[in-house]
Amino acid sequence: MADLEDVQTVDLMSELLRRLKCSQKPDKRLIFIGPPGSGKGTQSPIVKDEFCLCHLSTGDMLRAAVASKTPLGLKAKEAMDKGALVTDELVVGIIDEAMNKPRCQKGFILDGFPRTVAQAEKLDEMLKKRGTGIDKVLNFAIDDSVLEERITGRWIHPSSGRSYHTKFAPPKTPGVDDITGEPLIQRKDDNAEVLRSRLAAFHSQTEPVIDYYAKKAVLTNIKAEKAPQEVTSEVQKALS
Repeated sequence: MADLEDVQTVDLMSELLRRLKCSQKPDKRLIFIGPPGSGKGTQSPIVKDEFCLCHLSTGDMLRAAVASKTPLGLKAKEAMDKGALVTDELVVGIIDEAMNKPRCQKGFILDGFPRTVAQAEKLDEMLKKRGTGIDKVLNFAIDDSVLEERITGRWIHPSSGRSYHTKFAPPKTPGVDDITGEPLIQRKDDNAEVLRSRLAAFHSQTEPVIDYYAKKAVLTNIKAEKAPQEVTSEVQKALS
């Protein structure tokens, strides 16, 4: 814990102002669902800042719980060391723990969870005990063929991290970085086969979760193939 006496006044004041502004925002508990490449990662920081929510990515939370050696973290570590999957109860417990943090006071965005109906039910049980529930589930709906074009067209300049796209942001000379003239590469995962198997897994697991929330009347479909700015305004409309 940082000693508050050592924190610059300007930083303290801006944090106080942020908290005052946030105290007037409505609470929101959100879930973002969408396949790899659907743009969830672009939209969540925008929504997080707009509504003062915390972003809960289950992978990050598990790693943090393991690192901070919380009782649940130790259990998770035991499972991971054995190469076993971390149980749904454990993950929901870690989400429950995270919700006590001050930055999660106004609510959260859950990303990458729940992936199955069983997980969705356990999450609902936990939230019910707290007297709350999920307010909105945004489904970033996008055609597989659009995703394939988005992902398989990506080329990277390894040393700078600059990225290009054969159709949407092509380099001046095909296969060559604009600035250094060095060759571009494609990431191993950015190929159609890997993407197809990831999408097949996503659809078979997640379609039932989408139905589950649709029946509860908290689901909004977002047309994720639009330009990022347009997607942002759709998201804001869905949350207003």
